[in-house]
Amino acid sequence: MTETVDLFEQQAEERRAAVAPLPDRIRPRTLDEFVGQEHLVGEGGVLRRMIESDELHSMIFWGPPGTGKKTLARVIAKRTGARFAWFSAVTMGVKDVKRNVEEAERALGLHGRRTVLFCDEIHRFNKAQQDAFLPHVERGTVILIGATTENPSFEVNAALLSRMRVYTLEPLTPEQIGIVIDRALADPERGLGKQHLTLSEEARAFLREAAQGDARFALSTLELAASLRAARGDGDGATLQRAELEAAMQKKAMRYDKAGEEHYNVISALHKSLRDSDVQAGLYWLARMLEAGEDPLYVARRLVRFASEDVGLADPRALPQAIAAQRAVHFIGMPEGALALAQAVVYLAAAPKSNALYRAYGKAAADARATEAEPVPLHIRNAPTKLMKDLGYGKGYQYAHDHEDAVVAQSHLPEALLGRRYFEPGGRGFEGRVAARMAELEARWKEARERSHPAEERS
Repeated sequence: MTETVDLFEQQAEERRAAVAPLPDRIRPRTLDEFVGQEHLVGEGGVLRRMIESDELHSMIFWGPPGTGKKTLARVIAKRTGARFAWFSAVTMGVKDVKRNVEEAERALGLHGRRTVLFCDEIHRFNKAQQDAFLPHVERGTVILIGATTENPSFEVNAALLSRMRVYTLEPLTPEQIGIVIDRALADPERGLGKQHLTLSEEARAFLREAAQGDARFALSTLELAASLRAARGDGDGATLQRAELEAAMQKKAMRYDKAGEEHYNVISALHKSLRDSDVQAGLYWLARMLEAGEDPLYVARRLVRFASEDVGLADPRALPQAIAAQRAVHFIGMPEGALALAQAVVYLAAAPKSNALYRAYGKAAADARATEAEPVPLHIRNAPTKLMKDLGYGKGYQYAHDHEDAVVAQSHLPEALLGRRYFEPGGRGFEGRVAARMAELEARWKEARERSHPAEERS
């Protein structure tokens, strides 16, 4: 029965490979074919030792796109005789997790065969969705391999992370990209070998560097350039030039690329629309990002930053609104989480604006860096021991609650910064009330100093 299942899986894999894009067709099938990640799969590498000793455990592959995360998971499954099941956290949910686990349980129970369950972009699952893996990872029903481009310390919940090992994958070097390109050009079965293509030296050097460590990008560009040349009728035996690769890159570039220039253009458009209080444009640019597949948590982080940077105390409720949207996305996931982000966008766009807090912290940070050796004034130092008290720590400190309106005539800045001002509130929204309160406090401090005549006033 197992042999029949294996045969069906092999035939299905061969059919898929026949129509797959070049990066999938040329995917390494063994550790020896694998390019890059020598620290993991080279001689003596931790993953190579694990695979060769057949001591599998659940793990997370953390690294940029095109570094071999899915390929490595497939190689592990094949080398150890395990089933390989793949699903994407972007398009699938808990139902798919349960279905894959049920299939894994059947394979284990009927055939004694383990399942490597590969979860692409595991960081796109919210906490509740990630929790669905926990019992199955603990019992060993599946060997879970999660792939992520984001720091798992922040994007994978602690309970799941503690049961998995994290392996970092590095971008491929230009030399390694060159090896991948050469193999694709030479392989007549899975690559472009039947077309007898070559690259000019300039084109090869350009593609090695332009890929920026992403093997998939390099192969996709090469395949499209070959297709464009073939469409002209002179593809066989051609030498592709740099200009053809550049043209292929232009054709394959999406108008919104999460790692490219347009990514930053669109997030800039969203930020500026909110800053200019344009609710309609804010909603449009939010939708543009989410519909193109942007990570909703990336958008949420930008909204949280905006709430403090461009709204601040003009509306102190802006930050809780942004945080609530971020938590909602974590809690319910996508696509439902898009509405929480839309709510935050509308609120932030309509809120009164102020960058006083942003400017204030910038000034304070600059002073902190320039005066890091300035001592804390003795009267506001902590004095938990007799020795510290004998040295004058805490001496003369006035407890605010012992004074009328909790206003005391004492300074709190280092001596070199006495009188320095950082936060200068404007008059918009709630910040106007903050400005009035600060003016009132400063008047009372002045009166208190005049009454008590502390040392700094007499000097």
